[in-house]
Amino acid sequence: MTDHNSDTTAPLTRGEVTSDSPFTLPGFFAALAEGDLLAAACEDCGKRLIPPRPACYACGGRNLRAEPQPKTGTVVSYTEVRTPPPALADRGPYTVAIVELDSGARLTGRLTVPYADASIDMAVRLSARAPDADEREMALSYETEWPIHEFEPV
Repeated sequence: MTDHNSDTTAPLTRGEVTSDSPFTLPGFFAALAEGDLLAAACEDCGKRLIPPRPACYACGGRNLRAEPQPKTGTVVSYTEVRTPPPALADRGPYTVAIVELDSGARLTGRLTVPYADASIDMAVRLSARAPDADEREMALSYETEWPIHEFEPV
């Protein structure tokens, strides 16, 4: 795993934005592929943003730093996808949830249990895996190697 510590701060100018920055989607997914879940922690209002971005959507602040996040949390909302994208037709129906991590940050992802087995306040743990062929088929060209994150009950 790469050492993603809180000393990494958000880029402030266009020239500072690079694809390997954890404040970009490629950088976020590269860190996730290495086992690190990162948020941008706003020094101005305390909001944690996943995936990280260079500006806070809560207060508009630009004083952010990359911060490792716990991979455990609880389901705060969930739904069943009955009509998936055509490339994932064989996977439907499946469950998607909003999970509040133990840090307070929220992340949307698939649940590995059927809708009938999901519940509000269900304790879950995040895992990441390589995308399957059907997931690669529907991905944009630059997304084909991004890991798929899922939540499993604990």
